[in-house]
Amino acid sequence: MSHAPRNPDYAETVRASFALQAMMRTIGAEIVALAPGLVEIAAPIRPEFGQQQGMAHAGLTFSLGDSAAGYAALSLMAPGQEVVTSEMTIHLLAPATGTRLIARGEVVRAGKRLMVARADVHAEQDGTRCHVATLLGTMVPVSA
Repeated sequence: MSHAPRNPDYAETVRASFALQAMMRTIGAEIVALAPGLVEIAAPIRPEFGQQQGMAHAGLTFSLGDSAAGYAALSLMAPGQEVVTSEMTIHLLAPATGTRLIARGEVVRAGKRLMVARADVHAEQDGTRCHVATLLGTMVPVSA
């Protein structure tokens, strides 16, 4: 789906906001792709992010997916606007094992009052990816 950004400086806005995210810094996340209505964020799967069965904790998966979807929505906002997540559903599809997680967030519908965005999260190991989760959520535009 093609979207037109309302902010010509959307990429700078997204990167500046992302740089303020203490959570993303803490987990070593980085933006690896950015276009209007689309953001990919990757983070390493480290032992301290594991759960009792040896895979990445679902909280890591959710955090990356929520951020990717949110930043995809932010990329379409007018200057002076931000977004917050109103609700988000996650479907865990497979164990998150490997060396890193990649979350691809995309805007499904960009409305004036609500935006619907999704994220697909993949675990990567030696160049092979496994789809581990799909998230679907509603983002609400707010003043910056």
